[in-house]
Amino acid sequence: MSKLDAREPVCHARAGSIELRIEPREHDIGDFTVRRVLPSRERRAVGPFVFFDHMGPAEFPPGKGIQVRPHPHIGLATVTYLFNGEIMHRDSLGYLQVIAPGAVNLMTAGRGIVHSERAGDDLDRHSRLHGIQTWMALPSDREEMAPDFVHYPAASLPEIRIGDALIRLIIGEAYGARSPVSVVSPMLYLDARLPAAGLLTLPAGVAELACYIVEGRVDIAGEGYGAGVMAVAAPGAEPELRAEADSRIMVLGGAPLGPRFMWWNFVSSSRERLEAAGRAWAEGRFASVPGDDEFIPLPER
Repeated sequence: MSKLDAREPVCHARAGSIELRIEPREHDIGDFTVRRVLPSRERRAVGPFVFFDHMGPAEFPPGKGIQVRPHPHIGLATVTYLFNGEIMHRDSLGYLQVIAPGAVNLMTAGRGIVHSERAGDDLDRHSRLHGIQTWMALPSDREEMAPDFVHYPAASLPEIRIGDALIRLIIGEAYGARSPVSVVSPMLYLDARLPAAGLLTLPAGVAELACYIVEGRVDIAGEGYGAGVMAVAAPGAEPELRAEADSRIMVLGGAPLGPRFMWWNFVSSSRERLEAAGRAWAEGRFASVPGDDEFIPLPER
């Protein structure tokens, strides 16, 4: 959704089960605040996750809402996961799909896709928008795959209870369950709710793993992590989270894919590919979005 900002999140090294604590930078994108966690100066990615934005929560009066004009992507897949509100997705493949809380719109850019994100059916009334947007890099041999879009309704995602935790499995396998969301490299992404004093041990066997506190506060190995903070697990660790208040946590990770370059809305293992994508957008060589004639101009480097 958002152009990369020159300001980067603040990172602090940690010992024990947590390797790194990342405190995001906040920036205003016009109508609401976004907290950017990845990429950070000391941690560019967690597994294939190269971008992690916490959007809102934002309140909109009737007639106002998110209005992100058509813009291009290459070399990545995106998931926008909402807690509140609606976003209308339109793309150059011709898909028109509302994303609602708990559902997944998996958009795979591959060699190139254009999309817009605008207010949904709640535009005519007071609304609240709150969610997480992630970008996942594609493996180097799939970066130029055909673009694709798949919608998964909230009811199709497994919801499981593990001890004190209620978990919605967004992508991957964990705690004996498997998500139907199809991806091209091993990864894990889940939404966990913990009551005060509740416990959750993060899944084992994930090459790189982190958790982000959306709401509440948790203790990990004697240290507190409040809302807006990401804790990156040490290699091989299985951190246990203890909620100090009712909490919501996003858990993410997977197999690392190697270095990636990022510029604007583009991700690639090649700097030259980023430059080529920028020229293609500036020269109007990307496909257009049916029904949405606006666009975001290429920014200056």
